Amino acid sequence: MEKVTRLSAEKAVVIFTANIDCPMSHTVTTLFSGLGVGAVVHELDKDPRGRDMERDLARRLGRNPPVPAVFIGGKLIGSTDRIISLHLGGKLVPMLKAAGAMWL
Repeated sequence: MEKVTRLSAEKAVVIFTANIDCPMSHTVTTLFSGLGVGAVVHELDKDPRGRDMERDLARRLGRNPPVPAVFIGGKLIGSTDRIISLHLGGKLVPMLKAAGAMWL
């Protein structure tokens, strides 16, 4: 869907959530915040086209529910499990630096 593609490229890190109070969404947003990354968060339950975007993300990720869905540098990286795996493997920070989300 064009809207997801457009929104996912508006900043170095973009996170789509169903509700910021969701534990998985909270975990992901807290991780990025702790790394000093100012991610843009789109709460799909508050967007009139949120259901359409959620279906598009489910197709892209191949899972339901598809949120949180994290884009870095405009590229879909994945959900909580993928982000945590990248972080624990030491690959998330270099990815963030390459996308211009971190400078240290």
